[in-house]
Amino acid sequence: MFESLSDRLQDVFDQLGRKGKLTEEDVTTALREVRMALLEADVNIKVTKDFIKRVQERAIGAEVQKALKPSQQVIKIVHEELMETLGEPGRLNLSGPSPRVIMLVGLQGSGKTTTAAKLALMLRRDGRRPWLVAGDTYRPAAVDQLVTLAKQLDIPYHEEGTSAAPPDICERGLKKAKEAGATVVILDTAGRLQIDDGMMRELAEIRKRTEPAEVLLVADAMTGQEAVRIAEGFNDQVGLTGLILTKVDGDARGGAAISMRAVTGVPIKYMGTGEKIDAFEPFHPDRLASRILGMGDMLSLIERAEQTFDQREAEKLQKKLLSNDFTLEDFLKQLQQVKKMGPIGQILDMLPGGGRLKQQISFDNEDAQKQLRTVEAIIYSMTPGERRNPRVLNATRKRRVAAGSGTSVQEINQLLKQFREMQRLMKTFGKGKMPKIPGMFR
Repeated sequence: MFESLSDRLQDVFDQLGRKGKLTEEDVTTALREVRMALLEADVNIKVTKDFIKRVQERAIGAEVQKALKPSQQVIKIVHEELMETLGEPGRLNLSGPSPRVIMLVGLQGSGKTTTAAKLALMLRRDGRRPWLVAGDTYRPAAVDQLVTLAKQLDIPYHEEGTSAAPPDICERGLKKAKEAGATVVILDTAGRLQIDDGMMRELAEIRKRTEPAEVLLVADAMTGQEAVRIAEGFNDQVGLTGLILTKVDGDARGGAAISMRAVTGVPIKYMGTGEKIDAFEPFHPDRLASRILGMGDMLSLIERAEQTFDQREAEKLQKKLLSNDFTLEDFLKQLQQVKKMGPIGQILDMLPGGGRLKQQISFDNEDAQKQLRTVEAIIYSMTPGERRNPRVLNATRKRRVAAGSGTSVQEINQLLKQFREMQRLMKTFGKGKMPKIPGMFR
């Protein structure tokens, strides 16, 4: 989401890095570019002004002048002030008598129903007993969607169709969840295409009857500046305790994420990072600031890998690497594990400099996914013996595999070449040596 902003900021910092001692004029010029980058990324103008003022006061002071590397010190200041703007990481208020009620609000199309299921899944993984309540009786198929997701995830739910009043549904759903021993109740409330008095009165009535511990606004990050106004409207009329940003994986300019907390004073608690039901993560301002500045987000990458990779499979793979017994079957398993971690573009964004790498190799997420599917098709078209020992693949066998996978012999040869190169690298690692990679450590 922050690609354009990240690229602009990195260009500014690259220019600073080429200078030795920074003058006040250098800092002013750089911050002018930062200001333009933030405004073009849809960051609220007041938020931008306050941010630039704080950075400028620190950047032209002794803090930078005395630094050994002034340009790096400026980047450090921008990073710290960006974290300050994004606010402290929000944590759910789940202490107190059970069940704790979490009320989700927002406009129609913001992703409330899917977010309710994602949040329930995350809370169950944390040892809670969630319960879903279908309180959106206005959007067509909203109730059916929530019920389908609840059944898919095996999470208990309460629904009464679309004829009853939402406040009554939520009140009865809470009572039923209490009787069943649920510890958290998530209310999926109705949205409209825009804020109106009828919706706000209904939400106020639901809040009065269920006394939620959390009222979370589900906001679509793709709506830009409008998302900030929406957040202000809900906060003024209903009273929010937190925000959940959805569609963070989209091609929005990202300014809403930076602005919403600063404008409302309400913390961002979660981010929806994709369409999959587990593409949902707690909000970490330090990690998001690092991503925006092109520094990567290794902690999130490690956490995602830990959730995805099977420990026993990893131990088996390690033994195979040490014994130089890495096969095409193992190669396929690793590709499938990487696919589970999410789009390749997201993974690259979590690596320091990954955004620039995507540019250098003309990276396209859809093309990368297509290539992975092609590799899967080729390997699946081989016999078990061919996967374990690809040396037996002669011209006749390759033509058979190409026909079975809908590919060409050339594509099969390319895959085998990549696989042999990976085997060579694995063999080098197994001997405890660091392979020489062209272009590195010059």
